[in-house]
Parts: sequence; C-alpha cells; structure tokens
Amino acid sequence: MPFKFSKEKFWLEPPSETQRKQLEEELKLSGTNLKSHAWYHGHIPWEVSESLVLNHGDFLIRDSQSSQGDFVLTSHWEQKTLHFLIRKSVVQSSETYTRVRYSLEGEAFDSLPALVHFYVGSRAVLTRWSGAQIHRPVNRTLPLSYLETAFCTAVSTGGEARFLSSLLPSPAPQSRSPCSSRAASVAPSPALSRRSDTTQSTQPSPNSTLHRQYNNISQPHLNQDSPSSETDGSCYTELYPGPQMGVDPLRVEDGNVHFSPVVETVSSFKPSRYQSPLMPKENKPLEVGILRRVKELLAEIDPRTAAKHITKADCMVARILEVTPEVQRMMGVHSGMELLTLPHGQQLRLDLLERFQTMAIMLAVDVLGCTGTTEERAGLLHKIIQIAAELKSTMGNMFGFAAVMRALELPQVSRLEQTWMALRQRHTEGAILYEKTLRPFMKSLNDGRESCPLSNTTFPHVLPLLSLLEKSVAVGEGTEPWETVEVGVDVVMFHLGAARTIAQLGGIYRSNAESKLQGFQEQAEVLELFLTDFQMRLLWGSRGATENQALRYSKFDQVLTALSNKLEPPVRSQ
Repeated sequence: MPFKFSKEKFWLEPPSETQRKQLEEELKLSGTNLKSHAWYHGHIPWEVSESLVLNHGDFLIRDSQSSQGDFVLTSHWEQKTLHFLIRKSVVQSSETYTRVRYSLEGEAFDSLPALVHFYVGSRAVLTRWSGAQIHRPVNRTLPLSYLETAFCTAVSTGGEARFLSSLLPSPAPQSRSPCSSRAASVAPSPALSRRSDTTQSTQPSPNSTLHRQYNNISQPHLNQDSPSSETDGSCYTELYPGPQMGVDPLRVEDGNVHFSPVVETVSSFKPSRYQSPLMPKENKPLEVGILRRVKELLAEIDPRTAAKHITKADCMVARILEVTPEVQRMMGVHSGMELLTLPHGQQLRLDLLERFQTMAIMLAVDVLGCTGTTEERAGLLHKIIQIAAELKSTMGNMFGFAAVMRALELPQVSRLEQTWMALRQRHTEGAILYEKTLRPFMKSLNDGRESCPLSNTTFPHVLPLLSLLEKSVAVGEGTEPWETVEVGVDVVMFHLGAARTIAQLGGIYRSNAESKLQGFQEQAEVLELFLTDFQMRLLWGSRGATENQALRYSKFDQVLTALSNKLEPPVRSQ
C-alpha cells in the first residue's frame, strides 16, 4: 500500500544514494557544528516542521524564516504543535571577547546542543505558559544542502509571509502565544489548491523532487484543531512516493527494467546443514565437549573483541553490511533496516527475533553451566557485563546490547543471589556499571526515553519494533515493557514512529559499522560462537534445532530453570 507524503503540500522522493552519502558526511562533522545534529532541519517551512513532529514529546530545531539568523524549536505536546523562538543574547565576557548564549525562558546556554541536551535530559518545561517538554528528536533524513535548495526555492526571497500569502488563505483570527512563530490552524481551499497546481507546473522545484500535492476530493488540513481536519501522519521523510508517481513502491529500477522484490518465506538460518569444526556433523543438545570449547574461547578473548565479533555477525544477519546489488534488488530496498519495516520483510524480522532469543539463551547457558565456584560464576557475569558495555558504548550495537542484557535479566540468572553478591564483592565496578548505568539505559531505550547517538550507532534498537510487528513470536517470558498498560500508547507509537527514521538511515549504520570494524581481523572460531546456526545446534542439537520455535523455547526454559535451581536451590517456605 503506497505511503502518502506531507500533510498536503510538500513531499520529496526518497533520498538518492548521493544524498544519503551527503547526509552521512554532515552527521560525521564535529559535535560543535550544528549540521552534525540530526534534529537540526535547517531552512524548512514551519508547515513542514508541523508535519514532522507527530507524537507527544517530538521536537526538532529549524531556522526562523521571519527572523534571519534565529532558530525555532518546533514540538508536539498534548495534541498541539508549538513553535518556540530561541532567544539569542550576546554576553560581554571581557573587553575584547563576546559570546552568544541561547535560551527559551529561563537558563541560557552556550550552544544549541547544550540547550537541547538540558531540556531532553531534565524534562524541564520549555516555558511556564506552555508546560511543554521535549522527549524525542525527529531526525532529518536528507542533507541540509538539499533541504536548503529545495525549500528556499519554494519560499523564494520574499520571506515566509509572502510565501504563505501566495499559497494559503488568510487565517481566521485566533489567539496565539508570543512564543509561537506562526499561527498553526490554516486550511487551503480546493480552488486555491488548483491555482497552486498551476503555479507548480510553470515553476518546477529543484531536481524535480519538490512537489506541491493537493487532493481536491478530500483536502487535509494543516492542524488537527481546524474544522474537519484529519491527521495525515506523513512527512518529507516518508519511505516512498505516493500513488501519483505511477510507480509500484516495492520495485527497484535497474536501467529500464523493473524488478519486483522477492517475498522471502524461508529462514536464512539452516542449522541442519550447518557444518563447523567446533562440532560433529550430528550432535546432541548441550554436548559437554562443545560447551567446554565454547567456554575456553570466551575466556580467551577480551570484551571488546567479543563485541566486535557479535556486531559483525549481527550486521550481516540484518543486512547492514556486505549487501550486494543482487540482494538489494531481491529486497527491493538498499538496506535490511528498511526491509524490516515493510510487509515483505517479515522473514527478516523473524530471523532477527530468533537471533536475539538464541544469543540470550546461549549466554545464559554459559553462566548457568558454570558448575565451578560462585566466584568463577561471578567472574563470568563480570565478563558478560563488560561485553554489554562494549556493545553499547564502543560499537553502538543496540541489538547486540539488548540480547546480552536479556541474558543477564533472565529470571534463571537474576535469581542467583550468591553469584550476584560475589560480583558486588569481587567486581564492584562491574556491579555498579550494570546496576547504575546499563540497566537504567536499557529501560530508557524500551520506554522510548533514550537513544544512542546516531554518529555512533551501527545497529539501532529495533527489538520493540520487531516484537510489535510480529506479536505471534515469543521473545521471552512475561510482558514486554512497551506492552504494559502503565506505559500507555505513547511508547508504542514512539517505537512504531521510529521505524520511519531507522528505515532511512541504513547507509549511516553501514558507514558506522564499516568504520568501527575497519582493520578488524576476525577469528573464525570466535565468530562461530556468535553465529545463530552454531548456537541453535549447540542448544537444541542437530535434530531439535529444526523443531517448532515455541516448543524449542518452552523446553529450554525448563532446562534453564533446572540448571539454575541446581546451582542455587530455591529456599522452601516452612
């Protein structure tokens, strides 16, 4: 089903490969350069900014079109779109030195990033009159150089007011805050729409990719508070052009030939055919000899090396790395990050969920299968915590990080009180890292209150999206954080909305992964430890690995419980 664009006027074609690379280069700039921050959208019209901030707490920063050199923070709060002019003040630090400070109402900051970090991190209200907060940035998916050309051409040199008066009828009188950059409730008439279409045909936009789009039958409005308005829920960052383009959105053009994408129905994992020097052609579940070799290999490598091997394997399965043109034609898109958001990406979603669960179980088995002293198990816990930290901070691999954290949070592992006590006593820094940093960060990721910086991310946090789209697949016991009533619909909408951004940024994730893995010499045996085919064979044996997934997980949950109870028998109530 084709996606529509913008609320009614603007829509752009998906970014070209050149534009993707330009965006990557912008986001890799120094953090002191405003272009390096994806929440900065440059010179986009205020109407377009309103079509981008769709969810409660969304925000972006753009250039003011009525006050050159100033900035505006656009946010969505309590079903309203608000625009806050960011005040600039020049402070005389000395007789020869001055500096610019930025503020909304209260505290002033030395830079826009500092202002954004403060309000996002502290959840402070932007202004007393609005009570609004900002929670999640809406990241741009096109380079500023292109947006500048496209929208400045549309606005022309006459300023924002002349641009609006040429396209829209005069807004009805309404009260608005002095901090609002423009009135938000404006609805073009069908007659004006036809006139704008005529203007469009005589004055094409740059690169023929900026269009004015109207529908004379059912005309949407700019603001949901307008009479008979409807929320389109789309923007210039959508994945595909609407039906007016006359192109099947699930096709890739290769010269003059169109290739329909292949709808995959078979898993990419083939444990029954898998051959490894670490195990015989046929094996039983949890064979002692194989488990011993796995433990030896894990003990030999340092946490960062392990994290790099996990990231390499994760990015290969997710089709972030080493995606050939042939595979791209088969998928119909450039990256697995885009494919997993589409209907025909179901098999990739299922494979990623399988990999997530299998990785978590294997690491849990490594801990629960350690029948040595409590101190030895505590040392192993510490090693796994360090791997999680490396995945999060060094590799920017949120998928791998979530899988390792799931292993540590499994009830069969978290109940080992003596082991965790030994961890606190013998590896205090690891215990503090886990309890004060990693666990809160994981919870914030799931709640939609935290994200990894785009410039550092190789694999974004897609687990909530995967499980929301594939509800029939179990990813563990109990209810997921984003499925509880207490969380509310905002968190669910955040994770579903994040899919649009994730889909557009596959090129950046690939570039980041290539950069972090540059010069990395993988060790064949170590890489095998983190391959899903190997893990499935290790856990369920050559025959059991092909059984029904729900049955496999159910059986192994019982195995983990038995191993855990053997290490630390449950206390029986008298």
